[in-house]
Amino acid sequence: MTRRAVSFGATAQAYERFRPGYPSAVLDRVLAHAERPVTTALEIGAGTGKATRLFARRVAEVTATDPDPAMLAELRNHVPSGVRTERAAFEELRPGERYGLVYAAASLHWTEPDGRWSRMAELLEPGGVFASFGGPLRPADPVVEQAVRTVRAPFLDSDEIPSPDGTPLDQALQWPGTELRQVPWFTDVRQSVVERRYALSASDYLGHLSTISAYIALAPARREELFGRIARVLPEVVEMDADITLHLARRRSEGGDASGRTA
Repeated sequence: MTRRAVSFGATAQAYERFRPGYPSAVLDRVLAHAERPVTTALEIGAGTGKATRLFARRVAEVTATDPDPAMLAELRNHVPSGVRTERAAFEELRPGERYGLVYAAASLHWTEPDGRWSRMAELLEPGGVFASFGGPLRPADPVVEQAVRTVRAPFLDSDEIPSPDGTPLDQALQWPGTELRQVPWFTDVRQSVVERRYALSASDYLGHLSTISAYIALAPARREELFGRIARVLPEVVEMDADITLHLARRRSEGGDASGRTA
């Protein structure tokens, strides 16, 4: 997992080209959950800034962090000049400045579990909001998805990251909501889904796969062979199912009680 977490820099330009951005509904729901103006935000694992540019529209001061210098270099090409950047993994961030919002876009699963939530709480103002959002991108046509799985099987068991706490996919509350509900620093835990559908050409679908850590970790010759096999089972246009699962929570006010709420 550690190797996969730091594998993206070599494909920073492809990541920017082939990974989708985030719809405004994500930002709307996050800011509505705050129930007060949000003027400062810290982003964890910002990558090339897909979410950064969305949040910078309505948050005056955004600090984007990522451990990979190549990803941050690409990010700086696409975000407003006022966005601050810092090369750091989540675990390297030192408590000091507190933010009204801390968020992670398809990156929280790369953080170390030990001390994750106490550190997160230290970065947030009392009453501040934590947000995590993302989700797998799959062919919407089950026939196409199964064809891809079949040709992928000799190379990879799966190209997805399993739930960090082992939560089954059929459970109503998914990770990280499962953990947030249990820790003492957060309350008002909520989970929702933002529906997202779009279409890719077959070549752009393969471009998207080239930015996924499971494929990046393959030896180049095996990756090329696998992509050739996948290309042969794809239609010209691949309809994508790309729903975004959003988790929200609120940092308890100092001295708050230990109850929580999910919805």
